[in-house]
Amino acid sequence: IRMKRLSVFALTLALASTAMAAAQSTAAAPKPAAPAGPTKVAVVAFQVALAQTNEFQRDLADLQKKYDPKKTQLKALNDEIENLTKQLQSSSAQLSDAERVNRTRTLDEKKKQLERESQDAQSDFQADMQQLIGKMANKVGAVMTDYAEKNGFTLVLDAGDEQSSSVLYAVESTNITKAIIDAYNQKSGVPAPPAQPAAVDAPQPAPAH
Repeated sequence: IRMKRLSVFALTLALASTAMAAAQSTAAAPKPAAPAGPTKVAVVAFQVALAQTNEFQRDLADLQKKYDPKKTQLKALNDEIENLTKQLQSSSAQLSDAERVNRTRTLDEKKKQLERESQDAQSDFQADMQQLIGKMANKVGAVMTDYAEKNGFTLVLDAGDEQSSSVLYAVESTNITKAIIDAYNQKSGVPAPPAQPAAVDAPQPAPAH
């Protein structure tokens, strides 16, 4: 019997990219058509702008702290399963059939408990992350719209990432991502949070073999 080590809270910020893209579609309400005239285009990496705001980073750190106790609990359960597995492997030959069956049953129940609790924690984490992203997408989108209007942009394109971007070429002077981040941070008044680990972890089920 082998137990693959649990990668507890192994999901990174990319976990939320799909939810972020969905939330982005509601970031700003459509505005009335502008009068005909010269087109002034800007590009923005919306996901980057959202993720790099001080408020999002602060709330993200708080979300991680919220799940720290669950992370500790899942790791303890995983360690218990690994210890039980090693004990069963090392003493299997000395055990009676009844004792071997009993220990195997206990181990299987622990594995099922770990998988169930990991899945529940992951689901809760994703729901909280989507809620955070949706809230921030609306707020950052409003700042972006206000910035575009004040600076005379008639069209703002989302540069997105390399896989989803529809922008094939743009000069750097049209990129307003940093300007949006700065404008949002100034409006929110949230100071830059302490440095946090690059990865955002979420609970993952531990496959057993």
